[in-house]
Amino acid sequence: MAAPSGRSGWRLWAALVPAVLLCVAARAAEEPSTAEFDVRPGGEVHSFSRSLGDYTCTFTYSAQGGTNEQWQMNIGVSEDNLLFSCSVWRPQGKSYLFFTQFKAEVKGAKIEYAMAYSQAAVGGQSDVPLKEEEFEITETTVSHREGKFRFELSKLMIVAKTPRDEL
Repeated sequence: MAAPSGRSGWRLWAALVPAVLLCVAARAAEEPSTAEFDVRPGGEVHSFSRSLGDYTCTFTYSAQGGTNEQWQMNIGVSEDNLLFSCSVWRPQGKSYLFFTQFKAEVKGAKIEYAMAYSQAAVGGQSDVPLKEEEFEITETTVSHREGKFRFELSKLMIVAKTPRDEL
């Protein structure tokens, strides 16, 4: 497509290009996103957050022992825009850190399904879920249950329902 000619055509083109770039950037922002981050021991509370359009997932934790571990967060929105997903995990399978607390929170959607695991599936191993009494799920969070959580965490999965606009 060639640029419009003439003075009024130039103004139209100058207004159209930023609008098209915004649309392309917005569409790109809706693609699934995977980000790596370090889970750090030392007993301090740390958070890692990612957003996709109107939806955000935040992982907050405190851990002890060992050294930094590489973890990943993956977020995505279903093609029909009805579900937002957030997964947080250690790709090597099992974390050797002792988690004193954890919480994953979603904004912009309500949790339909969530699960926490002490070990993530890797190389022939299966996911090992936490016992139900070790964690709790609300409309927007998955978190450890004080006094019941056994300090092991390697993976969290959340599927949340996005709000629907009714006509």
